[in-house]
Amino acid sequence: MDLAGKVVVVTGGGRGLGFAYATALADAGASVVVNDADEHAAKAAADAIAAAGGTAVAEAGAVGPSEVADRLVARAVEEFGRLDLLVTNAGVLRDRVLWKMTDDDFDTVVDVHLRGTFTCVRAAVRRMREQGGGGSVVVVGSPAGQRGNFGQTNYSAAKAGIVGMVRTWAAECAKAGIAVNAVIPVAATAMTRTIPAFAPFVEAAELRGEPLPEWLRKGEGFGTPEDAAGLVVFLASDAARGITGQAIGIGGDKLSLWSHPEEVSTAYHDGGWDARAIAGAWATSVGRRPETYGIPAPPAPTA
Repeated sequence: MDLAGKVVVVTGGGRGLGFAYATALADAGASVVVNDADEHAAKAAADAIAAAGGTAVAEAGAVGPSEVADRLVARAVEEFGRLDLLVTNAGVLRDRVLWKMTDDDFDTVVDVHLRGTFTCVRAAVRRMREQGGGGSVVVVGSPAGQRGNFGQTNYSAAKAGIVGMVRTWAAECAKAGIAVNAVIPVAATAMTRTIPAFAPFVEAAELRGEPLPEWLRKGEGFGTPEDAAGLVVFLASDAARGITGQAIGIGGDKLSLWSHPEEVSTAYHDGGWDARAIAGAWATSVGRRPETYGIPAPPAPTA
């Protein structure tokens, strides 16, 4: 997994998963532009990477506007001469049930996650196409975008849209040799420590260094941010050449491949379907096994 000579931009790289990605990429030899909305967090992350022997610079800015995306790409080119990989990790939460969610709650999350991913990937792909030689884009999704999650209309919609864009971008970028994939991580971060079933174990890991229990690491595929970083390094490497258009899950001891939406059952009716015909056939044909939805609550740990 030698990434020497490769140049990477990581958005939301100041803390949590983003910092784990940036650190692992630098450890593998890549030169990293660490972005974060918090200028101090971005600088602290870049300084920590440099202190450990890596190469990194900080570029602060809240993703969403095209100007920020263009500036991130320009900084990579100015500092290191090119851009080989983009990781779009930046995100925010504004959790509320549908009937309590405000326009600002919705717009803020969609702007950072969905628009921020779009503008950053567009800027990066433009540069990669211009310089030639291909490249790689890794966007960060979520189980909420794959399954839906209570109280997360905005976040689920944005994350589902991100993976939808991946499938389109993989097709559009293939001729230029640019791979586009989504990572679906599950890790102990500021975004997940509020989940009641996980909170005490996340707190024990963060405050006392206690390892996460096996039922979480294996049964729920829930681990540390560092557990998720290896997948990003792999996707940035030559070993992942030819892998594109995929949504890949990672967390704890679990690695998975998410399916793409597809028709799971079909039925036909001569002359087409009116409402009465659908009602008569639903329970014994396409509706016999309805699809599940939502993220199941983790089981209570056994003593």
